[in-house]
Amino acid sequence: MNRIASIGAAALISLTATPVTAHAATTWTSCGTAAGLDPRQECTTLQVPLTYGKPGGTVSLAVSRIRTARPGLRRGVLLLIPGGPGSPGLSRPSTMAKRLPSAVLDRYDLVGFDPRGVGQSSPVSCGLAHDDLASSRLKPYPSAGGDIGENVAYARRFAEACARNGGPVLRSISTRNEARDIDAIRRALGEDRLSYWGVSYGTYAGAVYATMFPGRTDRVILDSNDDPDPHKVARGWLANYSVGVEDRFPDFAAWAAARDDEYGLGTDAAAVRRTFLDLAERLDRAPIPWSGANPPRLDGAVLRETMLNALYSDTGFPTLAGLMRAGLGSAPLPEPSTAPDAALQNAAASVAATICNDVEWPSSADLHRRLVARDRAAHPLTGGMPVNIGPCAYWPYRPAEAPVRVTSQGPSNVLLVQNLRDPATPYSGALRMREAFGSRARMVAVDSGGHGSYLVNGNACGDDTVTTFLVTGDRPARDTICR
Repeated sequence: MNRIASIGAAALISLTATPVTAHAATTWTSCGTAAGLDPRQECTTLQVPLTYGKPGGTVSLAVSRIRTARPGLRRGVLLLIPGGPGSPGLSRPSTMAKRLPSAVLDRYDLVGFDPRGVGQSSPVSCGLAHDDLASSRLKPYPSAGGDIGENVAYARRFAEACARNGGPVLRSISTRNEARDIDAIRRALGEDRLSYWGVSYGTYAGAVYATMFPGRTDRVILDSNDDPDPHKVARGWLANYSVGVEDRFPDFAAWAAARDDEYGLGTDAAAVRRTFLDLAERLDRAPIPWSGANPPRLDGAVLRETMLNALYSDTGFPTLAGLMRAGLGSAPLPEPSTAPDAALQNAAASVAATICNDVEWPSSADLHRRLVARDRAAHPLTGGMPVNIGPCAYWPYRPAEAPVRVTSQGPSNVLLVQNLRDPATPYSGALRMREAFGSRARMVAVDSGGHGSYLVNGNACGDDTVTTFLVTGDRPARDTICR
Protein backbone atom coordinates (compact mmCIF):
# COMPACT_ATOMS: atom_id res chain seq x y z
CA MET A 1 0.00 0.00 0.00
CA ASN A 2 3.02 2.25 0.40
CA ARG A 3 3.53 4.32 -2.73
CA ILE A 4 6.78 5.98 -1.70
CA ALA A 5 9.45 5.73 -4.37
CA SER A 6 12.92 4.67 -3.34
CA ILE A 7 15.57 7.36 -3.11
CA GLY A 8 18.77 6.60 -4.94
CA ALA A 9 22.09 6.56 -3.15
CA ALA A 10 23.31 9.78 -4.77
CA ALA A 11 20.18 11.64 -3.71
CA LEU A 12 20.48 10.29 -0.19
CA ILE A 13 24.08 11.42 0.10
CA SER A 14 23.21 14.91 -1.10
CA LEU A 15 20.37 15.19 1.42
CA THR A 16 22.37 14.03 4.42
CA ALA A 17 25.54 15.89 3.56
CA THR A 18 24.01 19.28 2.68
CA PRO A 19 25.89 21.84 4.80
CA VAL A 20 23.68 24.01 6.99
CA THR A 21 24.33 26.70 9.54
CA ALA A 22 22.97 26.49 13.07
CA HIS A 23 23.51 29.80 14.84
CA ALA A 24 23.64 29.60 18.62
CA ALA A 25 22.75 32.62 20.72
CA THR A 26 25.79 34.73 21.70
CA THR A 27 25.57 33.44 25.25
CA TRP A 28 23.78 30.74 27.11
CA THR A 29 21.27 32.15 29.60
CA SER A 30 19.37 30.80 32.58
CA CYS A 31 16.40 28.62 31.70
CA GLY A 32 14.42 30.31 34.46
CA THR A 33 13.17 29.26 37.86
CA ALA A 34 10.38 26.83 36.99
CA ALA A 35 9.77 24.10 39.55
CA GLY A 36 12.18 21.21 39.16
CA LEU A 37 14.76 23.01 37.02
CA ASP A 38 18.35 22.67 38.13
CA PRO A 39 19.79 26.19 38.58
CA ARG A 40 22.82 25.09 36.56
CA GLN A 41 20.70 24.44 33.47
CA GLU A 42 21.29 26.93 30.68
CA CYS A 43 19.24 27.56 27.54
CA THR A 44 19.85 28.85 24.04
CA THR A 45 18.08 28.92 20.69
CA LEU A 46 19.33 27.67 17.33
CA GLN A 47 17.97 28.58 13.92
CA VAL A 48 17.90 25.62 11.55
CA PRO A 49 16.50 25.36 8.01
CA LEU A 50 12.80 24.80 7.60
CA THR A 51 13.68 22.59 4.63
CA TYR A 52 17.21 21.23 4.53
CA GLY A 53 18.92 21.72 1.19
CA LYS A 54 16.60 24.58 0.20
CA PRO A 55 16.98 28.29 0.91
CA GLY A 56 14.41 30.29 2.84
CA GLY A 57 12.66 29.78 6.15
CA THR A 58 14.01 28.67 9.50
CA VAL A 59 12.79 26.81 12.58
CA SER A 60 13.78 27.75 16.12
CA LEU A 61 15.23 24.94 18.23
CA ALA A 62 15.24 25.39 22.00
CA VAL A 63 18.33 23.71 23.48
CA SER A 64 19.48 23.31 27.10
CA ARG A 65 22.54 22.00 28.89
CA ILE A 66 24.11 21.29 32.26
CA ARG A 67 27.88 21.29 31.98
CA THR A 68 29.99 18.77 33.80
CA ALA A 69 31.33 19.92 37.14
CA ARG A 70 34.67 18.20 36.36
CA PRO A 71 35.96 19.57 33.06
CA GLY A 72 39.19 17.62 33.42
CA LEU A 73 37.27 14.35 33.01
CA ARG A 74 34.96 15.63 30.28
CA ARG A 75 34.54 13.32 27.29
CA GLY A 76 31.93 15.36 25.46
CA VAL A 77 28.16 15.76 25.20
CA LEU A 78 25.42 13.30 26.15
CA LEU A 79 22.37 14.39 24.17
CA LEU A 80 19.05 13.30 25.68
CA ILE A 81 16.66 12.46 22.83
CA PRO A 82 13.03 12.57 24.04
CA GLY A 83 10.34 10.08 23.20
CA GLY A 84 6.82 10.49 21.94
CA PRO A 85 7.07 11.54 19.21
CA GLY A 86 5.92 14.94 20.34
CA SER A 87 7.45 14.95 23.82
CA PRO A 88 9.43 18.02 24.94
CA GLY A 89 12.97 17.55 26.18
CA LEU A 90 14.18 20.96 27.33
CA SER A 91 14.04 20.11 31.05
CA ARG A 92 15.55 16.64 30.71
CA PRO A 93 19.09 17.70 31.76
CA SER A 94 17.63 18.81 35.10
CA THR A 95 15.67 15.58 35.46
CA MET A 96 18.54 13.30 34.51
CA ALA A 97 21.13 15.16 36.57
CA LYS A 98 19.25 13.83 39.61
CA ARG A 99 19.33 10.23 38.38
CA LEU A 100 22.54 9.66 36.48
CA PRO A 101 25.54 8.36 38.43
CA SER A 102 28.37 10.79 39.16
CA ALA A 103 30.74 8.85 36.90
CA VAL A 104 28.52 9.79 33.94
CA LEU A 105 27.87 13.36 35.09
CA ASP A 106 31.62 13.90 35.46
CA ARG A 107 32.28 12.97 31.84
CA TYR A 108 29.45 14.59 29.90
CA ASP A 109 27.63 17.83 29.46
CA LEU A 110 23.95 16.87 29.53
CA VAL A 111 22.11 18.45 26.60
CA GLY A 112 18.37 18.52 26.00
CA PHE A 113 16.13 20.00 23.33
CA ASP A 114 12.54 20.40 22.26
CA PRO A 115 12.19 18.78 18.81
CA ARG A 116 10.96 20.99 15.99
CA GLY A 117 7.29 21.80 16.40
CA VAL A 118 7.30 20.88 20.10
CA GLY A 119 7.31 23.01 23.25
CA GLN A 120 9.50 26.06 22.68
CA SER A 121 10.76 24.98 19.24
CA SER A 122 8.36 26.70 16.81
CA PRO A 123 5.35 24.83 18.27
CA VAL A 124 2.61 23.57 15.96
CA SER A 125 -1.13 23.10 16.43
CA CYS A 126 -3.93 21.74 14.27
CA GLY A 127 -6.60 23.66 16.19
CA LEU A 128 -8.65 20.63 17.21
CA ALA A 129 -11.90 21.05 19.11
CA HIS A 130 -11.78 20.39 22.86
CA ASP A 131 -13.74 17.14 22.55
CA ASP A 132 -11.28 15.88 19.93
CA LEU A 133 -8.39 16.21 22.38
CA ALA A 134 -9.61 13.42 24.63
CA SER A 135 -6.90 10.80 25.05
CA SER A 136 -9.36 8.05 24.18
CA ARG A 137 -9.92 9.81 20.84
CA LEU A 138 -6.27 10.60 20.11
CA LYS A 139 -5.70 6.85 20.21
CA PRO A 140 -8.28 5.25 17.90
CA TYR A 141 -10.31 3.01 20.21
CA PRO A 142 -13.26 1.45 18.36
CA SER A 143 -16.81 1.82 19.64
CA ALA A 144 -18.96 -0.97 21.06
CA GLY A 145 -18.55 -4.25 19.24
CA GLY A 146 -15.53 -2.98 17.31
CA ASP A 147 -17.39 -0.43 15.18
CA ILE A 148 -14.97 2.10 13.61
CA GLY A 149 -17.45 4.53 12.05
CA GLU A 150 -16.66 7.28 14.58
CA ASN A 151 -12.94 6.67 14.11
CA VAL A 152 -13.22 7.20 10.36
CA ALA A 153 -15.03 10.51 10.85
CA TYR A 154 -12.55 11.63 13.51
CA ALA A 155 -9.53 10.72 11.35
CA ARG A 156 -10.89 12.84 8.49
CA ARG A 157 -11.70 15.74 10.80
CA PHE A 158 -8.22 15.64 12.39
CA ALA A 159 -6.39 15.54 9.04
CA GLU A 160 -8.50 18.37 7.62
CA ALA A 161 -7.80 20.53 10.69
CA CYS A 162 -4.05 19.97 10.29
CA ALA A 163 -4.22 20.89 6.60
CA ARG A 164 -6.13 24.05 7.49
CA ASN A 165 -4.16 25.19 10.54
CA GLY A 166 -0.82 23.35 10.66
CA GLY A 167 1.37 25.60 8.52
CA PRO A 168 4.82 25.01 7.04
CA VAL A 169 6.51 23.83 10.24
CA LEU A 170 4.04 20.98 10.58
CA ARG A 171 4.80 19.89 7.02
CA SER A 172 8.55 19.92 7.78
CA ILE A 173 8.38 17.59 10.80
CA SER A 174 9.86 14.14 10.20
CA THR A 175 12.35 11.78 11.78
CA ARG A 176 14.86 12.50 9.01
CA ASN A 177 14.65 16.20 9.84
CA GLU A 178 14.95 15.47 13.55
CA ALA A 179 18.21 13.65 12.77
CA ARG A 180 19.41 16.67 10.79
CA ASP A 181 18.38 18.97 13.64
CA ILE A 182 20.38 16.79 16.04
CA ASP A 183 23.40 17.18 13.82
CA ALA A 184 22.86 20.94 13.78
CA ILE A 185 22.94 20.84 17.59
CA ARG A 186 26.18 18.87 17.46
CA ARG A 187 27.78 21.47 15.21
CA ALA A 188 26.54 24.38 17.29
CA LEU A 189 28.12 22.79 20.37
CA GLY A 190 31.43 22.41 18.53
CA GLU A 191 31.54 18.62 18.93
CA ASP A 192 33.10 16.33 16.34
CA ARG A 193 31.08 13.37 17.60
CA LEU A 194 27.98 12.97 19.69
CA SER A 195 27.00 10.55 22.43
CA TYR A 196 23.29 10.26 23.10
CA TRP A 197 20.61 8.46 25.05
CA GLY A 198 17.34 8.01 23.17
CA VAL A 199 14.24 6.64 24.88
CA SER A 200 11.13 5.18 23.20
CA TYR A 201 10.58 7.12 19.95
CA GLY A 202 13.99 8.59 20.72
CA THR A 203 15.44 5.15 19.91
CA TYR A 204 14.14 5.41 16.36
CA ALA A 205 15.32 9.01 16.03
CA GLY A 206 18.69 7.93 17.43
CA ALA A 207 18.87 4.96 15.07
CA VAL A 208 18.07 7.20 12.11
CA TYR A 209 20.81 9.61 13.20
CA ALA A 210 23.29 6.73 13.54
CA THR A 211 22.36 5.66 10.01
CA MET A 212 22.41 9.07 8.35
CA PHE A 213 25.50 10.33 10.22
CA PRO A 214 27.37 7.20 11.37
CA GLY A 215 30.79 8.85 11.59
CA ARG A 216 29.48 11.53 13.94
CA THR A 217 28.38 9.13 16.66
CA ASP A 218 30.36 8.34 19.80
CA ARG A 219 28.54 6.22 22.42
CA VAL A 220 24.92 5.46 21.61
CA ILE A 221 22.34 4.25 24.16
CA LEU A 222 18.91 3.30 22.80
CA ASP A 223 16.44 2.51 25.59
CA SER A 224 12.99 0.87 25.01
CA ASN A 225 13.35 0.27 21.34
CA ASP A 226 10.95 0.75 18.45
CA ASP A 227 10.79 -1.68 15.56
CA PRO A 228 12.50 0.25 12.71
CA ASP A 229 10.62 -1.55 9.89
CA PRO A 230 10.86 1.06 7.08
CA HIS A 231 7.67 -0.20 5.43
CA LYS A 232 5.53 0.57 8.48
CA VAL A 233 7.47 2.82 10.89
CA ALA A 234 4.89 4.20 13.37
CA ARG A 235 2.10 2.01 12.01
CA GLY A 236 4.15 -0.92 13.28
CA TRP A 237 4.76 0.80 16.62
CA LEU A 238 1.04 1.28 17.17
CA ALA A 239 0.31 -2.32 16.20
CA ASN A 240 2.90 -3.45 18.75
CA TYR A 241 0.74 -2.12 21.60
CA SER A 242 -1.36 -5.27 21.15
CA VAL A 243 1.68 -7.44 21.85
CA GLY A 244 3.21 -5.23 24.54
CA VAL A 245 0.03 -5.01 26.61
CA GLU A 246 -0.40 -8.79 26.50
CA ASP A 247 3.23 -9.15 27.64
CA ARG A 248 2.77 -6.71 30.51
CA PHE A 249 -0.80 -7.12 31.79
CA PRO A 250 0.01 -10.29 33.80
CA ASP A 251 2.23 -8.17 36.07
CA PHE A 252 -0.74 -5.93 36.92
CA ALA A 253 -3.11 -8.86 37.22
CA ALA A 254 -0.85 -10.62 39.73
CA TRP A 255 -0.47 -7.37 41.69
CA ALA A 256 -4.24 -6.80 41.81
CA ALA A 257 -5.00 -10.41 42.74
CA ALA A 258 -2.69 -10.09 45.73
CA ARG A 259 -4.84 -7.12 46.82
CA ASP A 260 -8.26 -8.58 46.18
CA ASP A 261 -9.37 -7.61 49.70
CA GLU A 262 -8.79 -3.95 48.77
CA TYR A 263 -9.95 -3.80 45.13
CA GLY A 264 -12.19 -6.84 44.63
CA LEU A 265 -10.98 -7.54 41.09
CA GLY A 266 -10.29 -11.27 41.45
CA THR A 267 -8.27 -13.66 43.56
CA ASP A 268 -5.94 -14.76 40.78
CA ALA A 269 -4.48 -13.24 37.63
CA ALA A 270 -6.92 -15.00 35.31
CA ALA A 271 -9.86 -13.64 37.29
CA VAL A 272 -8.49 -10.09 37.16
CA ARG A 273 -8.14 -10.36 33.39
CA ARG A 274 -11.76 -11.55 33.07
CA THR A 275 -12.90 -8.68 35.28
CA PHE A 276 -11.12 -6.14 33.09
CA LEU A 277 -12.44 -7.53 29.81
CA ASP A 278 -16.01 -7.83 31.11
CA LEU A 279 -15.95 -4.33 32.56
CA ALA A 280 -14.53 -2.78 29.37
CA GLU A 281 -17.27 -4.40 27.29
CA ARG A 282 -19.96 -3.30 29.74
CA LEU A 283 -18.68 0.29 29.69
CA ASP A 284 -18.62 0.24 25.87
CA ARG A 285 -22.37 -0.29 25.94
CA ALA A 286 -23.32 1.62 29.10
CA PRO A 287 -20.82 4.38 29.97
CA ILE A 288 -20.89 6.00 33.41
CA PRO A 289 -21.17 9.84 33.54
CA TRP A 290 -17.92 11.45 34.77
CA SER A 291 -18.28 15.19 35.28
CA GLY A 292 -15.20 17.27 34.45
CA ALA A 293 -13.46 14.53 32.48
CA ASN A 294 -12.79 14.61 28.73
CA PRO A 295 -14.86 12.83 27.56
CA PRO A 296 -17.34 13.39 30.43
CA ARG A 297 -17.92 9.65 30.90
CA LEU A 298 -16.14 6.47 31.81
CA ASP A 299 -16.48 4.20 28.80
CA GLY A 300 -14.55 1.20 27.57
CA ALA A 301 -12.10 3.34 25.62
CA VAL A 302 -11.23 5.43 28.69
CA LEU A 303 -10.72 2.28 30.75
CA ARG A 304 -8.46 0.75 28.10
CA GLU A 305 -6.44 3.97 27.75
CA THR A 306 -6.06 4.15 31.55
CA MET A 307 -4.87 0.55 31.50
CA LEU A 308 -2.31 1.26 28.79
CA ASN A 309 -0.87 4.23 30.66
CA ALA A 310 -0.86 2.37 33.98
CA LEU A 311 1.23 -0.45 32.54
CA TYR A 312 4.12 1.94 31.81
CA SER A 313 5.17 1.71 35.48
CA ASP A 314 4.18 -0.31 38.53
CA THR A 315 3.38 3.02 40.18
CA GLY A 316 0.37 3.25 37.85
CA PHE A 317 -1.21 0.00 39.06
CA PRO A 318 -3.26 1.62 41.88
CA THR A 319 -4.76 4.12 39.42
CA LEU A 320 -6.04 1.37 37.13
CA ALA A 321 -7.26 -0.82 40.00
CA GLY A 322 -9.05 2.15 41.57
CA LEU A 323 -10.79 3.06 38.31
CA MET A 324 -11.86 -0.55 37.79
CA ARG A 325 -13.29 -0.63 41.29
CA ALA A 326 -15.21 2.57 40.57
CA GLY A 327 -16.46 1.18 37.27
CA LEU A 328 -17.78 -1.87 39.11
CA GLY A 329 -19.74 0.43 41.43
CA SER A 330 -17.66 -0.31 44.52
CA ALA A 331 -16.23 3.20 44.87
CA PRO A 332 -16.89 6.73 43.57
CA LEU A 333 -15.12 7.89 40.42
CA PRO A 334 -11.87 9.76 41.14
CA GLU A 335 -11.36 13.42 40.40
CA PRO A 336 -10.52 13.65 36.67
CA SER A 337 -7.04 14.77 35.68
CA THR A 338 -6.38 16.08 32.18
CA ALA A 339 -3.59 18.13 30.65
CA PRO A 340 -4.31 21.70 29.48
CA ASP A 341 -5.77 21.93 25.99
CA ALA A 342 -2.79 23.96 24.72
CA ALA A 343 -0.34 21.20 25.62
CA LEU A 344 -2.60 18.56 24.10
CA GLN A 345 -2.97 20.60 20.90
CA ASN A 346 0.79 20.76 20.51
CA ALA A 347 1.33 17.09 21.34
CA ALA A 348 -1.44 15.90 19.01
CA ALA A 349 -0.18 17.96 16.08
CA SER A 350 3.49 17.05 16.49
CA VAL A 351 2.75 13.34 16.92
CA ALA A 352 0.54 13.27 13.84
CA ALA A 353 3.04 15.25 11.77
CA THR A 354 5.90 12.91 12.64
CA ILE A 355 4.14 9.63 12.06
CA CYS A 356 2.22 10.77 8.97
CA ASN A 357 5.11 12.61 7.30
CA ASP A 358 7.49 9.67 7.79
CA VAL A 359 5.57 7.13 5.71
CA GLU A 360 2.27 6.72 3.87
CA TRP A 361 -0.54 4.81 5.61
CA PRO A 362 -3.33 2.76 4.03
CA SER A 363 -6.58 4.72 3.63
CA SER A 364 -9.14 1.92 3.19
CA ALA A 365 -11.79 1.90 5.92
CA ASP A 366 -12.75 -1.65 4.95
CA LEU A 367 -9.16 -2.81 5.43
CA HIS A 368 -9.10 -1.27 8.90
CA ARG A 369 -12.41 -2.92 9.82
CA ARG A 370 -10.91 -6.29 8.98
CA LEU A 371 -7.70 -5.52 10.87
CA VAL A 372 -9.64 -4.38 13.94
CA ALA A 373 -11.84 -7.48 13.98
CA ARG A 374 -8.81 -9.76 13.73
CA ASP A 375 -6.84 -7.87 16.39
CA ARG A 376 -9.76 -7.76 18.84
CA ALA A 377 -9.98 -11.53 18.63
CA ALA A 378 -6.24 -12.09 19.04
CA HIS A 379 -5.53 -9.33 21.58
CA PRO A 380 -8.76 -8.40 23.38
CA LEU A 381 -7.17 -6.19 26.05
CA THR A 382 -6.56 -3.32 23.61
CA GLY A 383 -9.89 -3.64 21.83
CA GLY A 384 -8.56 -3.23 18.28
CA MET A 385 -7.08 0.24 18.86
CA PRO A 386 -3.51 -0.57 17.76
CA VAL A 387 -4.49 -1.35 14.16
CA ASN A 388 -7.41 1.07 13.77
CA ILE A 389 -7.66 3.99 11.35
CA GLY A 390 -6.21 7.40 12.23
CA PRO A 391 -5.49 10.79 10.66
CA CYS A 392 -2.55 9.48 8.65
CA ALA A 393 -5.05 7.62 6.43
CA TYR A 394 -6.30 11.00 5.18
CA TRP A 395 -3.16 13.06 5.65
CA PRO A 396 -3.06 15.90 3.11
CA TYR A 397 0.68 15.66 2.39
CA ARG A 398 2.75 12.85 0.95
CA PRO A 399 6.07 12.12 2.68
CA ALA A 400 8.84 14.27 1.25
CA GLU A 401 11.36 11.41 1.58
CA ALA A 402 11.42 7.66 2.00
CA PRO A 403 11.86 6.28 5.53
CA VAL A 404 15.38 5.45 6.64
CA ARG A 405 16.40 1.78 6.60
CA VAL A 406 18.59 1.18 9.66
CA THR A 407 21.59 -0.96 8.74
CA SER A 408 24.81 -2.38 10.15
CA GLN A 409 26.98 0.10 8.23
CA GLY A 410 28.94 2.24 10.67
CA PRO A 411 31.00 1.98 13.85
CA SER A 412 30.14 -0.68 16.42
CA ASN A 413 29.16 1.73 19.18
CA VAL A 414 25.47 1.09 19.92
CA LEU A 415 24.04 -0.42 23.12
CA LEU A 416 20.35 -1.33 23.23
CA VAL A 417 18.68 -1.69 26.63
CA GLN A 418 15.22 -3.22 26.81
CA ASN A 419 12.67 -4.51 29.32
CA LEU A 420 11.28 -7.95 28.53
CA ARG A 421 7.71 -6.82 29.33
CA ASP A 422 7.35 -3.35 27.89
CA PRO A 423 3.72 -2.40 27.03
CA ALA A 424 4.63 0.23 24.42
CA THR A 425 7.81 -1.02 22.78
CA PRO A 426 7.72 -4.80 23.25
CA TYR A 427 10.79 -6.98 23.33
CA SER A 428 9.80 -8.62 20.04
CA GLY A 429 9.98 -5.24 18.29
CA ALA A 430 13.27 -4.39 20.00
CA LEU A 431 14.75 -7.57 18.54
CA ARG A 432 13.99 -6.12 15.09
CA MET A 433 16.04 -3.04 15.99
CA ARG A 434 18.84 -5.33 17.17
CA GLU A 435 18.67 -7.27 13.91
CA ALA A 436 18.78 -4.09 11.83
CA PHE A 437 21.95 -2.83 13.53
CA GLY A 438 23.73 -6.17 13.21
CA SER A 439 27.37 -5.98 14.26
CA ARG A 440 27.05 -2.31 15.23
CA ALA A 441 25.08 -3.14 18.38
CA ARG A 442 24.80 -5.22 21.53
CA MET A 443 21.62 -5.64 23.54
CA VAL A 444 21.11 -5.94 27.28
CA ALA A 445 17.59 -7.14 28.06
CA VAL A 446 16.21 -6.63 31.57
CA ASP A 447 13.77 -9.08 33.13
CA SER A 448 11.32 -6.38 34.16
CA GLY A 449 8.05 -4.76 33.16
CA GLY A 450 7.23 -1.18 32.19
CA HIS A 451 8.42 1.38 29.69
CA GLY A 452 11.93 2.74 30.19
CA SER A 453 14.78 0.63 31.49
CA TYR A 454 18.03 2.44 32.38
CA LEU A 455 17.86 3.83 35.92
CA VAL A 456 14.13 3.02 36.12
CA ASN A 457 13.76 -0.56 37.40
CA GLY A 458 16.48 -0.85 39.99
CA ASN A 459 18.06 -3.69 38.03
CA ALA A 460 21.73 -3.35 38.97
CA CYS A 461 22.93 -5.60 36.16
CA GLY A 462 21.22 -3.57 33.43
CA ASP A 463 22.06 -0.19 34.95
CA ASP A 464 25.72 -1.07 35.50
CA THR A 465 26.08 -2.32 31.93
CA VAL A 466 24.83 0.98 30.51
CA THR A 467 26.84 3.11 32.94
CA THR A 468 30.03 1.17 32.17
CA PHE A 469 29.56 1.72 28.45
CA LEU A 470 29.02 5.46 28.89
CA VAL A 471 32.04 5.82 31.17
CA THR A 472 34.54 3.42 29.59
CA GLY A 473 33.14 2.45 26.19
CA ASP A 474 33.11 -1.24 27.17
CA ARG A 475 30.08 -3.30 26.14
CA PRO A 476 29.21 -6.97 26.72
CA ALA A 477 30.93 -9.27 24.26
CA ARG A 478 27.52 -10.63 23.31
CA ASP A 479 23.87 -9.90 23.95
CA THR A 480 22.79 -10.64 27.50
CA ILE A 481 19.69 -10.85 29.70
CA CYS A 482 19.76 -9.42 33.23
CA ARG A 483 17.52 -11.54 35.44
